Amino acid sequence: MIAQFALRLMFGMSAMWSLMPRHQVSVGFFRIQMLIVMGLSVLATLTFGELSHAPETSTILPISWGTPLCIALGVLAFFGSAFWTIDFRRVGTVIVFAIMILSGGLLVGSTLTSWSSWPSWLAALGEISTALSLGGAMTGMLLGHWYLTAPTKSISPLNTLNRLFGLSVGSRLIVSAIALASGWAMLQSETHWLWLSLRWLAGIIGPLILVVMVSRILRYKNTQSATGVLFVGVILTFIGELSATLLTRELHLPF
Repeated sequence: MIAQFALRLMFGMSAMWSLMPRHQVSVGFFRIQMLIVMGLSVLATLTFGELSHAPETSTILPISWGTPLCIALGVLAFFGSAFWTIDFRRVGTVIVFAIMILSGGLLVGSTLTSWSSWPSWLAALGEISTALSLGGAMTGMLLGHWYLTAPTKSISPLNTLNRLFGLSVGSRLIVSAIALASGWAMLQSETHWLWLSLRWLAGIIGPLILVVMVSRILRYKNTQSATGVLFVGVILTFIGELSATLLTRELHLPF
């Protein structure tokens, strides 16, 4: 579960970097982001072997490939931090996309069990939308904190990340609704219903409300208040996705 969480964050955060207006954000922000990815890659490297309880041949990506690829992510993040530090934005941007592609490939490859199986693709879509939700919340919150040291910067990047966060949660809502429609009859215990309630209230409905709140707050350029709301969004998203992961492990659907 730790490796899965780390890969989700790496892919989600790097996807947000690739979509946000990077030219309006100082290089120091991306340097710190690369260091975070480097730490996450270490976690993934140490725990990737526990990512799947199934045999190695059950996924399209052999589990034995995971650890070397996680090490590669760490190396990319290290060089990314160096290039952003010296303001080589073009090279840094290339590394951003490389991290996104590699972490996304790892996440999907360790989830897909068949190219032709709809449940397998639904699970992969669940992982992607979960990663984007987590990454959107985390990157938005971290960028909000960056405004504490650069209060005169344009709020356009923060607005963009907030919208991306909302779209990500919306995509997760669609995948969760499909899974819920498919597996409604499987929800038989009180524990299942408790996890499902947390999943929807904390992981989907709550964040969508917070996205609207942040959008309204940013009309007044109050980045401190917006950052506080986004911090709550991170907590709610983590609670919702943890509950969904517990449900998925028991019922094998991406709730």
